Amino acid sequence: MTSSESETIARILNNSKTIAVVGISDDPSKPSNKVPKYLKGVGYHIIPVSTRLDEVLGEKAYASLADIPEPVDVVQLIVRGEYTPPYVDQAIEIGAKAIWMQLGISNEEAAEKARAAGLDVVMNHCMMVEHKHLHY
Repeated sequence: MTSSESETIARILNNSKTIAVVGISDDPSKPSNKVPKYLKGVGYHIIPVSTRLDEVLGEKAYASLADIPEPVDVVQLIVRGEYTPPYVDQAIEIGAKAIWMQLGISNEEAAEKARAAGLDVVMNHCMMVEHKHLHY
């Protein structure tokens, strides 16, 4: 990991409060549930984004980022890399400050678009692992 990547990760984790989670699962055995649950447990406000769930982890789910009625700091993407571009577009539209593509997920074209719009971008890193690394 480069020092600028480490700085971006630290900036996002230390300055963000609200995380919209695209691709969240209601299955407690899946990382797409465990990671947001951990983040909620350490004090972040989690907003599930799902077209198939009404509520996850005790939080109301929204069908799209545009439907969220409050400011979002980070859009966490837990969807395959090829599905990230429309969410990056939505994140830019709603004024999010950062895009975080979870471990195993990357899309350089979507990342460049987000960076060009002024968003911080992290790809292929687990937000839970990075938070633990930074704070414990």
